[in-house]
Order: sequence, then C-alpha cells, then structure tokens
Amino acid sequence: MISIEKRDKVDVITFSVNKINALITEEIKEKISRVFDVSNSKVVIDLTGITYIDSSGFGCFLAILKIARNNYGMLKLAHPEPTIMELFKTLYLHNVLQIYDDLDTAVRSFK
Repeated sequence: MISIEKRDKVDVITFSVNKINALITEEIKEKISRVFDVSNSKVVIDLTGITYIDSSGFGCFLAILKIARNNYGMLKLAHPEPTIMELFKTLYLHNVLQIYDDLDTAVRSFK
C-alpha cells in the first residue's frame, strides 16, 4: 500500500492506492511512524494519484506530524491534486502542514 524510498537523505513515501480513508489510515500511520523511530528523520509524503481523503485521513496526517515532532523529525507533503489541496485549505491544514506543489521542491526544501 505504501512504499518508502530514500532520496537525498529524505524518506519519500508513495501510495499504491488512490483513496485514503478509515479502512487504511491505521496501517498508514503505523508504517510511517516507524520511519520516525530514528530521530531527526526527514519525510515527504507524495500525494500523487490520491483523489480522495476522508476526515480520518486528514487526522492520520496530523497524528503523523505529531509523531514526527516528538522525535525531532520533519514531515512535508507534496503534489496534492487540486481538489485535495482545496480540502487542506478548507480545513486550514495548509497552515499546519508544509505542502509543496511538486516532489522535487519538497525534497530540496530540507537543504
């Protein structure tokens, strides 16, 4: 469901699904939180291809952000579809999460 790849000392997480909903958020949170077991981890979640996120999905991202901060890590999101970005803005989560238009910019932002 998710894959993790290293890119310039940044863990890039991609999804093999197009929806993030209550059925999979616990598994996503569990797998991504393991990355933050190492202090100071830098992670970008690539939202390419994600066409739907429900409230539990947004809650999952906030929970992961909290885990990251508790372990001195950094979490950023990249490449949300326009409709998904509108939801982030509607929920004011674009003020809480760092969201980038593309993956390369998000990875470079750690330098």
